[in-house]
Amino acid sequence: AGGTIGNEINDFANAIPINNNASLCSINQLRIFFLYLMSLFYVAAGINHFLNTGYYLAIMPPYLPRHPELVYISGVAEIVLGILLVPASTRHLAAWGIIILLVMVFPANVQMMINYWQEHNDKTWLTMARLPLQLLLILWAYFYTRKDQ
Repeated sequence: AGGTIGNEINDFANAIPINNNASLCSINQLRIFFLYLMSLFYVAAGINHFLNTGYYLAIMPPYLPRHPELVYISGVAEIVLGILLVPASTRHLAAWGIIILLVMVFPANVQMMINYWQEHNDKTWLTMARLPLQLLLILWAYFYTRKDQ
């Protein structure tokens, strides 16, 4: 009792019996796979801020100043944090940084939904589905916030 959700999920994952057959992946191998997948995801997303800047400018909330600068800063942050996920010594800090970044960019996701809604865009439902996806991305990063990961 009193444990966090992340600890409970880790305890559950660690309790799963692992067959040592070469054909089955261990929990550790899955953690490493998803770590590198997340790293690649954020580095690619960060690079995309520079390749498709207009896309990100279009979803910037109007109340925020200096839209181009914020798009570039968030792109650099995603690239740096994605890279810092790989070394074990910086992984937990990078994971916390990603969580903070996801919270900070959430208004842009809301703005995208508002824009699509006002434009009667057929893909408005995708922008609505993207909002809870942020929670899953936060949870994914949270798995790597412990210093012993």
